[in-house]
Amino acid sequence: MGATSHQAGAAGRALTADRPSSIRNVVLVGHSGSGKTTLVEALALTAGAVNRAGRVEDGATVSDYDEIEHRRQRSVQLSLVPVEWGGIKINILDTPGYADFVGELRAGLRAADAALFVVSASDGVDGATRMVWDECEAVGMPRAIVVTHLEAARSDYAQMTTVCGEIFGAEDPDAVVPLYLPLHGPAGPDGHAPVTGLLGLLSQRVYEYSSGERVERDPDPAELALIADARSRLIEGIIAESEDEGLMDRYLGGEDIDVKTLVDDLERAVACGTFHPVLMAAPATDGARQGLGTVELLELVTGGFPTPLERAAVAVTRPDGSARPDVTCDPAGPLVAEVVKTSSDPYVGRVSLVRVFSGTLKAEDTVHVSGHGLADRGHEDHDVDERIGTLTGPFGKQQRVLTRCIAGDLACVAKLTRAETGDTLSAKDDPLLMEPWTMPDPLLPLAIEAHSKADEDKLSQGLARLVAEDPTMRLEQNPHTHQVVLWCLGEAHQDVALERLRTRYGVQVDPVPHKVSLRETFAAKAAGRGRHVKQSGGHGQFAICEIEVEPLPPGSGIEFVDKVVGGSVPRQFIPSVEKGVRGQAARGVAAGYPLVDVRITLLDGKAHSVDSSDAAFQTAGALALREAAAEARIDLLEPVAELAVLVPDEYVGPVMSDLAGRRGRVVGTDQAGPGRTRVRAEIPEIEIGRYAVELRSVSHGTGRFARAYARHEPMPPQIADKVREQTEKGS
Repeated sequence: MGATSHQAGAAGRALTADRPSSIRNVVLVGHSGSGKTTLVEALALTAGAVNRAGRVEDGATVSDYDEIEHRRQRSVQLSLVPVEWGGIKINILDTPGYADFVGELRAGLRAADAALFVVSASDGVDGATRMVWDECEAVGMPRAIVVTHLEAARSDYAQMTTVCGEIFGAEDPDAVVPLYLPLHGPAGPDGHAPVTGLLGLLSQRVYEYSSGERVERDPDPAELALIADARSRLIEGIIAESEDEGLMDRYLGGEDIDVKTLVDDLERAVACGTFHPVLMAAPATDGARQGLGTVELLELVTGGFPTPLERAAVAVTRPDGSARPDVTCDPAGPLVAEVVKTSSDPYVGRVSLVRVFSGTLKAEDTVHVSGHGLADRGHEDHDVDERIGTLTGPFGKQQRVLTRCIAGDLACVAKLTRAETGDTLSAKDDPLLMEPWTMPDPLLPLAIEAHSKADEDKLSQGLARLVAEDPTMRLEQNPHTHQVVLWCLGEAHQDVALERLRTRYGVQVDPVPHKVSLRETFAAKAAGRGRHVKQSGGHGQFAICEIEVEPLPPGSGIEFVDKVVGGSVPRQFIPSVEKGVRGQAARGVAAGYPLVDVRITLLDGKAHSVDSSDAAFQTAGALALREAAAEARIDLLEPVAELAVLVPDEYVGPVMSDLAGRRGRVVGTDQAGPGRTRVRAEIPEIEIGRYAVELRSVSHGTGRFARAYARHEPMPPQIADKVREQTEKGS
């Protein structure tokens, strides 16, 4: 693409947009270490949003996001960096590349209108990045590719463009081609020749960056020869996507198509999501003002990526679910905005990053906050009116005050105390609701306990705030194991959750082993006699009962039957016996797990006219059940899950072998799209506590799974014995 005059945004001021057509929202996607954050910094420098030291006037830097990120040297949350280029406001959404924080990536995809896939020339394209590409393709999101790490000794741009064409252009190889070729400088001692400039395939111009400034010149004959074949392929790819059906005939007939026509068709094809150019970029060297390829990348974003006006109309309903016409990107339309991220600031409190899809959000407005559809994640449905605080535009940790945010733009809203990630903001007199986006299920459990009494007092509030910020985390108060469990996406997700509890909310917790909900049952019929007789002056305690216990089919629960004849147990005390045996069943009879699936029959007993009581017969009933258990074999029942594992075809064998090693039973497989298979299995839950982590290793990060409770079934004797030993040691 040709050169564009440099119109940089002034460092330190809030960037605003007065119309949706002057906004571009782009999300950066790529694996951890691909160079996304470094690219954001390079783009901000080129656009004039920061100085050569990487700072703005108030001292903020692009990478000033979160102390946890600094300590871990890894992005763990979505961040927004607005820059301006050519009079266009570009909202750059930088996402974490690590799989544990895919929820932040999902939020970025929701807020953006186009995606820039960042791939490393030295590391290639990982399976997870390819999966995100397929998801974007399914919804028609416009995409482009930028190759980084060109300075690495083993980098090969030509090979990387071939790889990108094979992976991202599997359906249409001619739709994934480079716009520029690298111009190399003299080779160093290691034989690696650094990239010092770009050869524009359409413009047939050279853009030199070796001086630290972008310098344009004509190519020499040797350089023109280098681009001939690549230029022809690019032009043919553009023409194939052109709306002008006669353009290909003119081109094949030998007509020289003018560059402006090609650029216009290229930009239309990119905006429509049918053509995906490959570019390259590198950060500025010391003292330089522009990084390699950053100008060209900004030109593509402003000229080729769609405006918010080109996004499909947003489907909305009333909060009660009743129908409502869809809304379009109109600053004068009804207010519809969505909270795409929630964070906490120690000074400001809760800060909500919102994307406005319709209408105009103004500072100090009262809005309706509506959240529905996430009850399974610990987010109760809610509809409240709240007055928003200050509107700001973020830059690293800094917030720059805005007066309004129009349809198509993003901004931060302070002091929405009830708003959570995924909530809809609308006018209080016209409340609306957007359906929340699809979020991954958290499948890695983290059981926790408060470290001290002081922490216990603050734990509930801290956990509530934590899950309000992150809908990919689920809070469970397990009624069977009596554990507090945070369900996360991975180990790094767990670590960040614990660190945020400690540093943001002042709550120290201790991880404890996660328990599955085991049960006990009788393996065969047994009898028991409960005798509770005590005399200690005055009224004593007298109750005797005889019971029979027999196993029932799975899922039957506890059945109590009265077969007393002759009044040996007075009628008023039979419910007492039932209460006693049910209470003992809930506490367990062997290893302390609830007893299920048995019929308990009261056969006989004795009472005393004075000393018998409700409490005495409750105790006798419990004693009778314990005696019956002592004479019988008690099976431990473990929960079994139905597992659906989705993996590329090449990993089906390893996944099935791994499941078999976990006592799993594969019940079937089926195709789940091109090159992907769904493996269905039944497996004990005790074997998949860390499966969310271990599946990544088996499938090289490309596998996903879903789980659902199936039933309880007997645990193998040797494993049950180990569980009993651990229970005895723990007690």
